[in-house]
Amino acid sequence: MLGAVLAAVLLLAGCAQSVDPIERLGKRAAQGVRASSPAGDQVYRRWGLAAPLAAPPSHPARPLTAQRPGTSPLRVVRSVPTSDKVVFLTYDDGAERDPRFVDMVRDLRLPVSFFLTDSVVGPGYGHFARLRAVGAGIENHTLDHPAMAGLPYAGQRAEICGQQEKLRSRFGLRPRLFRPPYGTYDTTTLRAAADCGVSALVLWRAAMTSDGISYAAGAHRLVPGDIVLVGPDEATGPDLKERTRRLLREAQAQGLTVGRLEDYL
Repeated sequence: MLGAVLAAVLLLAGCAQSVDPIERLGKRAAQGVRASSPAGDQVYRRWGLAAPLAAPPSHPARPLTAQRPGTSPLRVVRSVPTSDKVVFLTYDDGAERDPRFVDMVRDLRLPVSFFLTDSVVGPGYGHFARLRAVGAGIENHTLDHPAMAGLPYAGQRAEICGQQEKLRSRFGLRPRLFRPPYGTYDTTTLRAAADCGVSALVLWRAAMTSDGISYAAGAHRLVPGDIVLVGPDEATGPDLKERTRRLLREAQAQGLTVGRLEDYL
């Protein structure tokens, strides 16, 4: 009798769980996962680095707070003004689901940021919950990936606020950072994003593609504060892990390491 009751309780508990439990892991849980990561020379060598990544500063500048609806336009950033020797790795959309990339982020303790689009992620939120559990940041990249510039306020607000709610329901958070698809935006985008509780619109100064690193403006090398977009996989060329590896090598060659974007913005 007792066994039957216990089985029923477990069955009900299973039916009630509609979201992957790992999606609810908070910062403390993520720290616990990182603390159990492999250590020593084997880790960086395993991922093709000649030396371990330097640790980022422990106490970076105070992050921006979320905008209040109706206040001044959002800050738009391509790079972070800082003297800290860090660059920031960002990834868009959410099409890649390679579990080995999760291993890479965990083993190297990479504080990467993912800007997710709901229609691209689809049923794959569990993959990004695992990335979040090993230290990745989750940010907003709209519901359906439209070019935002020129859309009416109601449409832009629906895209941004709608994804805010999707991410809140999945992860228990409302992102503070937003990246417009294709990097296009207008003043309406800034107003809509602010009204959705966003604190900064994030673009990029450098992009890592299958052909190497390209730069939007300024120095043709990585410099402190650079926000780097690591593009999606292509039909041919190196995969996400390899492009990330190449980017890390270039950062190390410039005396830089990887910082957490959310700590600075």
